[in-house]
Amino acid sequence: MLVNTFRALHTTSTPLLLANVWDVPTAKISQKNGFKAIGTSSAALAATLGYEDGEELPFSELLFMIDKIASAVSIPLTVDIEAGYSDVPEETFEHIKSLVKLGVVGINIEDSKVLDGERSLVNADKFASFLSVIKGHLYKNNIDVFINVRTDTFLLNVKKTIAATKNRITQYQAAGADGIFIPCITNDTDIKAAVSHTRLPVNVMCMPELANFTDLTDLGVSRISMGNFIHQQQLQHFENTLIDIQATDSFNTLF
Repeated sequence: MLVNTFRALHTTSTPLLLANVWDVPTAKISQKNGFKAIGTSSAALAATLGYEDGEELPFSELLFMIDKIASAVSIPLTVDIEAGYSDVPEETFEHIKSLVKLGVVGINIEDSKVLDGERSLVNADKFASFLSVIKGHLYKNNIDVFINVRTDTFLLNVKKTIAATKNRITQYQAAGADGIFIPCITNDTDIKAAVSHTRLPVNVMCMPELANFTDLTDLGVSRISMGNFIHQQQLQHFENTLIDIQATDSFNTLF
């Protein structure tokens, strides 16, 4: 089963380098170039369909895109479902169930929500309870899926960041998380503290100040993802190319 393969990729001697994709071509290119697993970027996928990040992309349209992506590749696919597309755990469970039916082996779910354009953390106790109910439904329905729980303590720069992060890790681990994702954590000491605080695999994200992969391996990181940065770079390259075509009155830049 692909989900078993995906779980095993978090326990190897080197971190799982996850390619973040947003459509069929990017998924196929990632597989072609030897990536062992792929994950969607919610921001990139939303932008591709003309939406802002923060669950503005309707879940029905997300499902349509995931169906296309999952059908195009044979490597494990994990999907970012943001905050779960509901405050009701039973509804989020149904969303996860529908993704698993398409062949998805993992999901990312985050402990913050975007309301009126502002992102804020959900209460840790409330979110842990939310996770626990979802995990209970998955267990009862014999659905095996890797739940990577994203905590946004560093992304939102909360006070006493590492202490707040450890508290949330403890609660999410007890609630049944399979992995912990900490976007925007970059300091080696903080990463080591987070990794040492849990038995779960820890996922970090591409950032300008992030250590190289060898150093991240030494720090005990299990998974490295790319976020929306490649998508942003691709769009910038597209814009630069168009500007050059206009400036030179030729297509030389393409060839």
